[in-house]
Amino acid sequence: MIEKSKFFAKVCSVFEKNGLDRYISDEILDKFYLLTEIMLETNEKMNITAITDIDAVIERHYADSLLMLSAGIEEGAKILDVGCGGGFPSFPIAIARPDVTVTGLDSTAKKIAYVNETAKKLGLKNLRAISARAEELAFESEMREKFDVVTARAVASLPILSELCLPFVKVGGKFVAPKSKTAEEELQSARRGIEKLGGRIEKVEKTALRSLIEGEEDAERTIISVKKVAHTEGKYPRAYAQIKKKPL
Repeated sequence: MIEKSKFFAKVCSVFEKNGLDRYISDEILDKFYLLTEIMLETNEKMNITAITDIDAVIERHYADSLLMLSAGIEEGAKILDVGCGGGFPSFPIAIARPDVTVTGLDSTAKKIAYVNETAKKLGLKNLRAISARAEELAFESEMREKFDVVTARAVASLPILSELCLPFVKVGGKFVAPKSKTAEEELQSARRGIEKLGGRIEKVEKTALRSLIEGEEDAERTIISVKKVAHTEGKYPRAYAQIKKKPL
């Protein structure tokens, strides 16, 4: 790991470049530093992330995760991160927004154990993780339509994600999907399914992940917000094989 002061300077530069400077404080920077130490150390024993360069971690894991907050998340919101993997965007959101509660969901038990253990080490009482499959957990009464915000980052195409995520969103809440270059194409394919699942496209915000890494280009990003306007029918989500084979 690099010296803490240099790490802090890098995070500040990246966050300011991406309009995230409101999430800069000594406490937040300390937690990101400790998270980076733990993640890179754990990564030597198990596959947490393919990104190990410090500058890339700050940009592609931390800043990129926080871009979705532009969708607008109310104070005290209950957030579900579907397919959280090694904790993104779960960790950055829980660190930057201590007022919200974040539940990470992933089917890989080892990664979920890592997320929970690391959350304890970071003192993040607003983050917990569950090992389960979204298409099965969505039928549990304590999970179905109980979240203010549901998100999923780099998990699947929007037509598939919509069926996995919208059943968890309560009426009046939102599904937030950060997407890259294929956003418009995915959105067109997902429109019908989103409506069938009780959603309505509320906002499509084009932005970019601005890089400070030499030779690295800015990356296109589109933050898609879907408002939950009606209850999702009890037959959804279907089995994953069906969702993948024939999206709504």
